[in-house]
Amino acid sequence: MTVYQEHKDELEKYEFQMGQERGRLALTLDLLTDALVMVGQHGVYCQSARQVGKPALDIQFVTRQITSAKELVADVIQELRKQRAAE
Repeated sequence: MTVYQEHKDELEKYEFQMGQERGRLALTLDLLTDALVMVGQHGVYCQSARQVGKPALDIQFVTRQITSAKELVADVIQELRKQRAAE
């Protein structure tokens, strides 16, 4: 099953509200947020032996990467919004 089939309803809603490009990016942000939540929950149980009270280093790395990806996608959405407003 493709992402377009699996998230058909959400994708249609976002594309209707924001247009095709921004709608797909908005869904991407939702999917990244869901992944970030799951990694965060996993980090509660996988504690670092070196840094007490912090997630394991691999969990910290994945969290940073997902957070960075979300920031980039959000910036693209903002740029598309500015371009549309300028037209």
